[in-house]
Amino acid sequence: MTETLIAVAHGTRSPSGRRQIEDLARAVARRRPGLDVRLCYVDVQEPKVPDVVAAARSNGENAVVVPLLLSCGYHVRVDIAEAVAGTGFPVAGPLGPDAILLDSMARTLPDADAVVLAAAGSSDPLWRADVENVAARLNAEIGYTSGSGPRVADVVARLRQDGARTVGVAAYLLADGLFYRSLHGSGADAVTPPLCHDAAVVDLILRRCDEARTGARLTTLAGAL
Repeated sequence: MTETLIAVAHGTRSPSGRRQIEDLARAVARRRPGLDVRLCYVDVQEPKVPDVVAAARSNGENAVVVPLLLSCGYHVRVDIAEAVAGTGFPVAGPLGPDAILLDSMARTLPDADAVVLAAAGSSDPLWRADVENVAARLNAEIGYTSGSGPRVADVVARLRQDGARTVGVAAYLLADGLFYRSLHGSGADAVTPPLCHDAAVVDLILRRCDEARTGARLTTLAGAL
């Protein structure tokens, strides 16, 4: 039976961001011939997660759901969990935090006096805890692109006032979009590229898929809510 990987992205209105996520899904399929990679979204874009999951269940497919998300926040614990409930499909953990993502940001960040970790904002405590963990590993201050909390540009300005001559932004964002583009107007000297550009992310997605199949890093409905 053909194996199916249901890749769940957030969704974006950015044409370039959409292409990047589609390219990422195609790269995963190329890396593992015979794996049927289906892309769906929790917001903004179609098809939505419940529709793709329901179709896979109706067809009797051997599917694994892999969130292309960077933390176990609301979308993983609620939106995806509700869509998968009762199907028996294993749900992988989110892509982050993970050493691959940390290494990607560290490798592409030029030397700077100070670093800001730029992340999408969320009121979810698990999301914020994950972001704080990543920032600590990078020895970075945290700035958010949305929601509550300090904005990236404000953190950059404060660091300069505190004496930093050069400030780099580590973008904890998977693809291009409104949030990512805002970083280039933050006043930083350098911004790392979206994480989807790192070929190692393809391996990370497949590792999450394999972990879910073996139960090594499994997010079940009971454990997610």
